[in-house]
Amino acid sequence: MIISAFVSYEVNADSKNFETNSLDAKQQSIVAIAAFTAKGDLPGLKQALSVGLKAGLTINEIKEELVHLSAYCGFPRSLNGINTFNAVLNERKSKGIADTEGPKPSKVADTNKYQTGKKVLESLTGRPETGPKTGYAAFVPAIDTLLKEHLFNDIFTRGVLDHKQRELTTVSALVLLGGVESQLGGHLGICLHLGFTEQALRQVLSIIEINIGKKEADAGRQVLERIKSARK
Repeated sequence: MIISAFVSYEVNADSKNFETNSLDAKQQSIVAIAAFTAKGDLPGLKQALSVGLKAGLTINEIKEELVHLSAYCGFPRSLNGINTFNAVLNERKSKGIADTEGPKPSKVADTNKYQTGKKVLESLTGRPETGPKTGYAAFVPAIDTLLKEHLFNDIFTRGVLDHKQRELTTVSALVLLGGVESQLGGHLGICLHLGFTEQALRQVLSIIEINIGKKEADAGRQVLERIKSARK
């Protein structure tokens, strides 16, 4: 039932000709793939992957999304997603379906990973990072280094997916993880800074409600309301 709801939602998205400030079919699939991966729902993920390919996502775009998710829902969920995707591709290939591979990652070696990651984070938030470290970065400097060097440099600069697609992936995973309201709020703010509208973010939560559950979606809506109020 959950899977058929997702398929119905995706088809309706095409047929209703959504306004420009809503998510297109590829973006909707990115949300669903991230949500099912973070949830660990592999049957649901299998269907979402097939729908994503139909919506126009390339093989390498989906691979990159699953790699990106390793930073947010851990290697076990990411690896399970990758194995599921491999099985989906093999099944489609056996049926004579040729999916588009698409461009591969083009990561360039960086001699100063921390500074590159710092610049990426600043571009995402729209705020320069100046002054002494505070909060977790001051308490445990090693985690700040890992975030800058691994997440915002190693992962965010791999290409294939742009920053907006990566943030859709991130937000969808964080909604499913639960208990990470601070981080979810930060990434919802990044989405708004990158040009997503409130309507588009509400659509993300609607997709999650249809496919995963109302409880998770409503928790995400509460965080979005706080972010919206704070920005006003």
